[in-house]
Amino acid sequence: MKRIITALILIPFALALVFKAPVWLFTLIVGVLALLCAWEFLGLASERETARPPRVATLLALVVLFAGSYYRPDQTFNLFGALSILLLVYCMFMSPLQRVLADSSAAIVCLIYTGLTLTTLPTLRAQSNGISLIVFLLFVVWAGDITALYVGKTWGRHKLSPRLSPNKTWEGTLGSVFGSVAVAGLLILFSNMLITNLVLDSFFEKLSVHIFYSGEPWHWMVIALIVNIAAQLGDLLESAFKRGAGVKDSGTLLPGHGGMLDRIDAQLLAAPVLWYMQVLQQFFN
Repeated sequence: MKRIITALILIPFALALVFKAPVWLFTLIVGVLALLCAWEFLGLASERETARPPRVATLLALVVLFAGSYYRPDQTFNLFGALSILLLVYCMFMSPLQRVLADSSAAIVCLIYTGLTLTTLPTLRAQSNGISLIVFLLFVVWAGDITALYVGKTWGRHKLSPRLSPNKTWEGTLGSVFGSVAVAGLLILFSNMLITNLVLDSFFEKLSVHIFYSGEPWHWMVIALIVNIAAQLGDLLESAFKRGAGVKDSGTLLPGHGGMLDRIDAQLLAAPVLWYMQVLQQFFN
């Protein structure tokens, strides 16, 4: 019940943010989410006492990364490289010698895992069809997650990766793929209805809801398939981090869900994959 109530609160908030927030506010809130995820990740990295990455320095680097990505998105990778070098130098001087490698590695991985990945969300949102892209990402990931849960619980028999996540099954994985592709088809159908139905279009126009997907439906369904695979890999990756740290959840921020990382682990890989697919599409057009 806690899980359902939390989802019922977060989902409308997320959709309102996508449709109503200007890009600067969207970037700010995603940046805050990234800081929360980074805090939890740094806690996981410190759990076994083998590393103690610098929290303040890493979080400051994350803030600078998001600020730079907002003002100069074309320089995000260059800025990331500079910040990684600075974190490396910081750990070289501030960490005990036996922890320099572990601390610097954890700090830079944190910057990649919770920073570089999530900067793609504001970048996607800033595109001409940015709202449609973010809605596509959220619905594809959510549908895959929900379908995997119920299909896995009902028909799951064959373990996907017991070492990383004992509860995940191949049946749930295939159900997740089906759910994501199916919801992508529904989004395409909905966007086409908005184009052809003037009454429906006028109604959603008043709500400031604009969704459109150019190109063939199969194109978006293939993207949904790839995004789903990335989302499931993101889920497995976070499970690997948690199992390596010996904890069940990354935090306790969200009742019924655990921490912020537990809630958006799938988007951490799905968002950059969707962005890179848009880049590839523009490259070949």
